[in-house]
Amino acid sequence: MSTEVFGRSGEERTTPAPRSSVEPVPDDEADALDVVEGGEAVGIPSVAGVLKGVASAFAQPGPVTRGAARLARDLVSIGRGTDDHTPHPKDKRFADPAWSTNPIFRRLAQSYLALGAELNRLVDEYENGSADWHDVERARFAVSALTSALSPTNQLPTNPAALKRAFDTAGASVLRGARQFAHDVRHNGGLPTQTDRTAFTVGEDLGVTPGDVIHRDEVAELIEYRPSTATVHERPLLIIPPPIGRFYFLDLRPGRSFVEYAVSRGLRVFMLSWRNPTAEQADWDIDTYARRILSAVDIVKDVAGVEDVNSLGFCAGGILQTAVLGHLAAKGEHGIHAASYGVTLLDFGVRAPIGAFSAPQALEMARADSRRKGVITAQSLATVFSWMRPDDLIFNYVVNNWLMGERPPVFDILAWNADGTNLPAALHSQFLDIFRSNTLAEDRLEVLGTPIELGEITAPVFVTGALNDHLTPWTGCYRTTELVGGPSTFVLSNAGHIASLVNPPGNPKASYFIGGDSSDGPEQWRATAEKRQGTWWEAWADWVVGRSGDERPAPTSGGDAHHPPLEPAPGSYVVDRIPSSR
Repeated sequence: MSTEVFGRSGEERTTPAPRSSVEPVPDDEADALDVVEGGEAVGIPSVAGVLKGVASAFAQPGPVTRGAARLARDLVSIGRGTDDHTPHPKDKRFADPAWSTNPIFRRLAQSYLALGAELNRLVDEYENGSADWHDVERARFAVSALTSALSPTNQLPTNPAALKRAFDTAGASVLRGARQFAHDVRHNGGLPTQTDRTAFTVGEDLGVTPGDVIHRDEVAELIEYRPSTATVHERPLLIIPPPIGRFYFLDLRPGRSFVEYAVSRGLRVFMLSWRNPTAEQADWDIDTYARRILSAVDIVKDVAGVEDVNSLGFCAGGILQTAVLGHLAAKGEHGIHAASYGVTLLDFGVRAPIGAFSAPQALEMARADSRRKGVITAQSLATVFSWMRPDDLIFNYVVNNWLMGERPPVFDILAWNADGTNLPAALHSQFLDIFRSNTLAEDRLEVLGTPIELGEITAPVFVTGALNDHLTPWTGCYRTTELVGGPSTFVLSNAGHIASLVNPPGNPKASYFIGGDSSDGPEQWRATAEKRQGTWWEAWADWVVGRSGDERPAPTSGGDAHHPPLEPAPGSYVVDRIPSSR
C-alpha cells in the first residue's frame, strides 16, 4: 500500500514523529474531526496489559542491546550539539521557538525523540521476528502510550509555552489548570475533558433536520425525516447507527448532516435511535437489536407502502445490519433490497490496531466487568478509544487544559464524541466473541435461531472504508466485499474513521477512490481505482438512488394512521428521556 506515512519528510536529519498522531488541540472543524474516534466494542486495556506489552518489546536481548548503544551514542551527540533528531514540522507539541533556540529545551526535545525512535524500532524488530500480529499490536499500543506519556511537553517545568503562560498571567493559568485537573479527577475518571458539552444542545444546535418519531419501543425510537424535495423515490432508506454513541453524528448541523444530504437527494429517510441502556437492560443481546431492526423494516414498509427497503449500517451498526441480512437470507426473505456499510469491520481476523485489546485475559476481564455492572459504561468505551490515540485524545488536552489553563475547545463533533452511551452486558459479550473468535466472518454466529452465513447474503452492497482509519482499517472493510455473496461496490475515503462519515460536499480536501479491479484483493483494487475529488456521499447517493425505484410525490406528513408522529425529531432517547407512555 502506497499511503503517505505521517511524520516522514525528505530531510535526512528530521526524526519521524512517534507512530501515534501528533495533531494539536483542534483549531478548526477539520482538526476536530481528525481526532475523534468511535466504533467497535473491545476489551478495556489494563495497566498489567500495558506493562506486558512493554515487556514483550523489551524481551529481545539483541535488539535491546543494540538500541541502547545507539541511544547512548545519540545522547552523547545531542549533548555536543548535533542537528540530528529535530522535531518534525507537523509535530506541534514542539512548535514553541524555545524548542529550537534554547539549548536546554532543544536537547531535551532531541533526547525524547531519540528515545521514541529507539522504542519504535524495538517494536519493528519484534514484528520482524515473526511475532503474532496480535502480540505486535499489543506491544505497539503499549509503547505508543509510554512514548506519548514521556513527552516533556506534558510537564509544566519542561514545557516552555506553559511556563511563559504562567509568567504572563502571574500564575493564574496554573491555578485554572489545577482547578480543571481537580474537576477531571472527580468527574472524568482522571482524564482531561475534551470539550465543553454545554455549548451545544441536542435538538436545538445538533440533530435538527426536521422529522418525527413515528414509533417507539423499549429498545429504540424510529424517526422519519421530512422530505425536502417535491418528489421522493418509492423505496425508503433505513439507517442503522451503532449502538455505541448517539446517532446524531449523522445529523450534526445544517451543511454537515448526512441525513440532510440524503433527504436532499430525494430519499425517504428513516433512522433508528437506540435507547441508552442501563443495568436493567443487561440482557439485551444481538437478537434484541436484530429483532428491533426487523420491526423497523416492517414499519417502514407499511408507512411507505412498499415490499422492501434499503438499509445503511454504520460502524457497529453494520455488524447488526449483517446479522439481520444473514437471518433474512436463512429464512429466504427479502425485506432489504440493498445494503450499505460505513467503516464497518466484519472480519476480525485481519490486522488492526484494536488487536492490541485481544489478549484473552483482558477480554475476559472486560466481559466480567460489564456482566457485574450490567453494562460497559460510556466512560470505559471512551477510555479505550482515547488510549488508541493518546497524543490526540489525551495529552493534547493535558497540555491545553491542565498546563496552559485553557478551556477545552468547543466543536460540534467533540460534543458528540463526549456524549457517550452504554452497551448492555449481553451484547458486549457477544461483540467480544465476534472480536476474539471471529464468529461472524467464520459463519459461527447464530441470530434469532438461524445460523448466519455471509456468503448467503445476495443483496447488492455498497461498502466504504477510510484511508486513515485507526479502528477499522480500510483493507478490513474491503473484506466485506469478499465475504458477502451478492454484487458489491467499494469506495475508499481519504479521511479517518469519523471524519470519513461527517464528510459533506464542498470540502476541497475531500477525495475518494472508486471503481478498482477487485480480482486480486484490496491492494490491487486501490492500485487500479480512480481517484475523485469530493465526498463518497455523492457516489453512495448515486448508487442508492439507482436502487430506490421510481419517484412519487413526497408525503406531506410523517408516519401513517397506524404509526402517527409521537414527537418531533430527534426524539427522547437521544437525550436519555424515557417517556412514561411508549
